[in-house]
Amino acid sequence: MSTKSSKLRRLLASPGLIQAPGVFNPLLARLVERVGFPAVYVSGAGLSNGMLGLPDVGLLSMTEVTRMAGQIARVTSLPVISYADTGYGGPGMIRRAVEEFIEQGVAGIHLEDQVADKKCGHLPGKQLVPIQEMVDRLEAAGGGRTDPDFVLIARTDARAGEGFEGALERAKAYIE
Repeated sequence: MSTKSSKLRRLLASPGLIQAPGVFNPLLARLVERVGFPAVYVSGAGLSNGMLGLPDVGLLSMTEVTRMAGQIARVTSLPVISYADTGYGGPGMIRRAVEEFIEQGVAGIHLEDQVADKKCGHLPGKQLVPIQEMVDRLEAAGGGRTDPDFVLIARTDARAGEGFEGALERAKAYIE
């Protein structure tokens, strides 16, 4: 059986870039599919702007994000990658979040390496957690995978504060 997660894994294994436009509601996901894109991205900034009229500063709950990501996933045959903020808490909550995203039909998520009181990735003044704390987040997320093809993406906002080398160091640690 081909799942959306396995479709996403095949896309990631293919050469080139994957264009996955950011959406914040099911209608936009349908339009993304109709236009012919291979995947959909549930954007944290888009959700925050669309649901709250505010920038993405960590105000949406896990339940709000997983519910909307699920509504988006249900209306498209495309794999859906969702923003998962900083994981919504400690290791137990991160595992639970992954389980909820999988249950909602999401193919993968990205976790951010910012502190819990975060700022939108394109805003200045971001503060990052230590590398090991992000590694621990990723390990907790892996522990919540009930679908072995579910994709975990580590996102770093280090380039702005730590430069390219700092971002590269973090990325290498997250891959391991």
